[in-house]
Amino acid sequence: MTAASPVAAATPPVRPPAPRPKTVAFEADAPSSTARRPNRSNSSDPLSDRATSLLIRRTLCSLQLGDKSRDAQVPIDELLPPLTSRNDVDLQLYAFLAIIMREFVQSWYSKITSDEHFVSEILHIIAHCSRALEQRFRKVDLESLLLDEIPDLLDKHITAYRTAHNAISRPPVEVDPREVYHALCPLPHLTPVPRSDDPSTASDQKENEALYRQLLVQGVLAILLPTEDLENPCLTALVEQIFSELIIGNVIANKASQPWLLYEGICISSRVIREKKEKGAMSESSAESSEPQLEAKGGRAWSVRSMFLGVIQLGMLVVGSLRFITTALVMASSLPARTTPLDEKEVVMDHDKSAAPISYSNPRSSDTAKAPILSCRIWTCLGNLLELSMRMPWLAGFLSLLQYGAINGPGRIAGHDGPVDRLLSHHIHSLFSPSHLPPLLRTLRGVLFPNNAPGTTSLFPPSSDAELQALRRRAANALWGLLPKGVGSLYFGGRLWRRGASTGEGDSSSDEEDLLVDEMERLLLVLDDEYCNKHLMYSILELVLVRLMPELSEKGVTDLWEERLGVDV
Repeated sequence: MTAASPVAAATPPVRPPAPRPKTVAFEADAPSSTARRPNRSNSSDPLSDRATSLLIRRTLCSLQLGDKSRDAQVPIDELLPPLTSRNDVDLQLYAFLAIIMREFVQSWYSKITSDEHFVSEILHIIAHCSRALEQRFRKVDLESLLLDEIPDLLDKHITAYRTAHNAISRPPVEVDPREVYHALCPLPHLTPVPRSDDPSTASDQKENEALYRQLLVQGVLAILLPTEDLENPCLTALVEQIFSELIIGNVIANKASQPWLLYEGICISSRVIREKKEKGAMSESSAESSEPQLEAKGGRAWSVRSMFLGVIQLGMLVVGSLRFITTALVMASSLPARTTPLDEKEVVMDHDKSAAPISYSNPRSSDTAKAPILSCRIWTCLGNLLELSMRMPWLAGFLSLLQYGAINGPGRIAGHDGPVDRLLSHHIHSLFSPSHLPPLLRTLRGVLFPNNAPGTTSLFPPSSDAELQALRRRAANALWGLLPKGVGSLYFGGRLWRRGASTGEGDSSSDEEDLLVDEMERLLLVLDDEYCNKHLMYSILELVLVRLMPELSEKGVTDLWEERLGVDV
């Protein structure tokens, strides 16, 4: 009895290892279940709201998913800190953050520790930045930024590029176009100019560019983040790398500046516009086919009665046009003013109290009135891009005369706060509605991260100069297809007709169209240099950040950190 009791007491510890084969079998079956997941995900749209919410919950809400005490599923906006004032925009932004955190942060952080609070702390820092940016973004004059200042940078880029690549020196004297462009539009962080005969210049330039991005993000974080977040160097360093390398470096420097990607964007945009036109034409043709009697009436021969009806229709068209213009002008008079008297009074008071150095650092802040829409630099930029003053100087002069007469002529209908100016401002503000952001961010996520992962994209860079030239040719053909044939032939035809007459090759229509596409392709050469495009992209980025945070132009990064933390950085 005494010998059997130890044996009986020793038997229970043998039971726990029995369930181990089940757990091992479950773990062995896990790869097969995960292998079947891509097959199920392919059947659904990875950009849908359901797939997006699942992605966010699995990556950013793992702590809440492990809580079994919850009976109902809590909305995402209650689990995560708000990024903006709109939930639909937050959903798309959190999808971007989920992909970035999963692929570039959790992939190495999970190997160190299983702590999930680190992800939530990063999200809180990013939420602080996004909410502060939204508050500042509401105070920015979007009309002046998008219609005047950014087109001014694009206009200077076009002029500098054509000046650099159309040198007046003869073949014995060679000048690097990039050096000429950099001399006309100098940016310190893009020095030295990369040269093919010296590989060290390219590496030095990339290093300077990376340091500049880090300094830029450090200045932004010093302005936007609260003091308690700035005192955490680990989190701020990680957020700094996310913004400087993954967002600015990857999107702006490595993708948006690539000529082939810009050409692909032109092809895709033109295809979308052409498909919309074809759908509209098909709907109109189907409506006309349902009424065959109208087509029979239109096929009658010319007569006095038809001429009389044509005159009546022309008169109705003129009356309808005048009525439309009058209604638009009357409606424009009821629209709110672009600059209210209270805003002008506050600006004048601030201008009287401000010192001279501050007004010099931000001269546009002291403007008491906005510029008229028709006097913005976007019209000059379009004329420079299309070479209007060179191809049709009479048309450029006529349009300039109309512009001056509408702005400064009798009635000043297009002057500041005029009827036309208010009407244009009203329609432009409708284009800037925040409701357009969710579909735009959704499309951008599908392009940058297909299937919600940084996998292989359908857009591949050309492997040679010949492929790049063919892509540029395809973009020119896409733009030529959007233009009415008569307008394109009239705009490019005079110069090409003289060329065809002198060479004897302008008889066939196909050769003439090829020459027209050649002229269209020549206009796209301003996007053909990656190094020059970087100047434009960084200039636009600096302009936007300075308009959002004027402190960046008044103080250095070290001064901003010393002011926030009170210590020498």
